[in-house]
Amino acid sequence: MIDVSIIIVSFNAREDLERCLASLRAAPPAVSHEIIVVDNASTDGSAEAARRYPDVRLIEAGSNLGFARATNIGIRASTGTNLLLLNSDTIVPPHAVDRLVDELQRHPDVAIVGPRLVGADGRAELSFGRMIGPFNELRQKLLVRGQARRVPLMSSLVERMTRRTYSPDWVSGACLLVRRSDAESVSLIDERYFMYTEDVDFCAAIRARGRRVLFMPAVEIVHLRGRSAATASAATQSAYRRSRLAFYEKHHPAWAPLLRLYLRVTGG
Repeated sequence: MIDVSIIIVSFNAREDLERCLASLRAAPPAVSHEIIVVDNASTDGSAEAARRYPDVRLIEAGSNLGFARATNIGIRASTGTNLLLLNSDTIVPPHAVDRLVDELQRHPDVAIVGPRLVGADGRAELSFGRMIGPFNELRQKLLVRGQARRVPLMSSLVERMTRRTYSPDWVSGACLLVRRSDAESVSLIDERYFMYTEDVDFCAAIRARGRRVLFMPAVEIVHLRGRSAATASAATQSAYRRSRLAFYEKHHPAWAPLLRLYLRVTGG
């Protein structure tokens, strides 16, 4: 078995995918690895771009399956002892993958490691948090929006939070390293989620088995955020809402009717 399988799901984000793959080619991980791109029927030439990289294995999904299903296809086709789930809109600096793998190996009780995510301008992204619930979700959104709008208090708080090592409830699926054995112990990612909360649910399932999630700020990955979402159709936006509702039905059933009513009223 190789050390790590890098799984990248792509949907209509050719420029970002090429940039991500170029970063991995420019400074490939020292650990043995493979790169698998699962393309969700992109219409912008993403699959053709991936084919130009001889060290990349391309899997064409045939339709837009969403993140969870496409990721699981990539995982099942892979052979790595560890799995790096990586968004196409990321840039991977030299040695980042190796340092994540080293950190995972240093902590036998840790199943998942996530790095510090930063934007193109170097500003931190709040890429971890507490288990999603009505109040935790509100807190997370306030911090994320405050950071995005450069509210000084919020920006300062996010900066401080993302400079410390944590054992949070979840880390972002934009860049998430997980042991294959732990991923398989929970039957991979729950495929009821199309493009939202699948990472939170995945971490929750693994934590329920007594395993730990680790946020490692010493490793930074650039995350350009949301290019696939920006090109998403109305159907994809609808799937986003369904994923959110599915999460509450699974984890907070008492709140699900209220969320359903809220979504119906607001169209959100």
